Amino acid sequence: MKGKQITTLLTTVFILLASTMFVEGQNTSTKTLKWKVAIGRFSNETQYGKGIFYDRENDPIAKQATDILSAKLVASGKFILLERSDAETLAKEIKEGTPTNNVKADYVILGSVTEFGRKTTGKSDLFTAEKTQQVEAGVSLRLVDVATGIAIYSEEAKGSANTVSKSTLGFGGKSGYDASLGDKAISAAVDQLVENILNKCSDKPWRTYIISMDENGTIIAGGVSQGLAVGDKFEVFLKGKKVVNPQTGVEIELPGKKVASVVVEATLGESPLTEFSVVNVIEGSIDATDLSKYYIQEIK
Repeated sequence: MKGKQITTLLTTVFILLASTMFVEGQNTSTKTLKWKVAIGRFSNETQYGKGIFYDRENDPIAKQATDILSAKLVASGKFILLERSDAETLAKEIKEGTPTNNVKADYVILGSVTEFGRKTTGKSDLFTAEKTQQVEAGVSLRLVDVATGIAIYSEEAKGSANTVSKSTLGFGGKSGYDASLGDKAISAAVDQLVENILNKCSDKPWRTYIISMDENGTIIAGGVSQGLAVGDKFEVFLKGKKVVNPQTGVEIELPGKKVASVVVEATLGESPLTEFSVVNVIEGSIDATDLSKYYIQEIK
């Protein structure tokens, strides 16, 4: 009996310790605020598959690359991906300039397949034969900040994929071209770039803007889809002055000044493009007559 009591006691202690560790793990989990991203353009700059009836708008390789990149961005859990129709609008906004804060995305990704080729090699001897199919792909991506229209990241990566079939005395694997190799090669190239995009976006604190402010409350853009929740606290900044960098000729915005803090009281809306949150100003003050001069930023 005494041995059983000790065993029971140890089991109880183990369960309590495990439960405590589980709760602590939940409390220390990192909160993720998602950036809104659109793929503005993805082109095929190679000569592969371009015949006399080539349709640039429906290039299969460019579509492959777009679909693979889209899937990987969504799978990362760090982005809200906008549809292509939204991306076309955003590309136009960047070209013509965005006069207001009411932008639909934080970043636009512009990409191209710069290299795509396949080859088949083989070797044989008296009893065996071996055939290797290989596809190589090169992908180039640019990450553009919608607010400024400036490309903040640009890089090219290459990937490859192959398959081997063997036969002995005429028996064994005899296969035609493996069409999935193209997907695998592009995917291998995109993998290298997506990780860098994640790191580049993580360098910049998540930001949103004030939609309205009156006696009914203060409304900011963003909601549940982007990771906002009741009780979240954010800082309000007065935008810095815009100046022209004499070295590059590019207009830049100087760092802003913190003027207030807000806490989320409610999150509403039905989709990433229509979601908003009601916040309460808990510190400082905001001039409701000119909301365009402020931005809301996460506390790092």
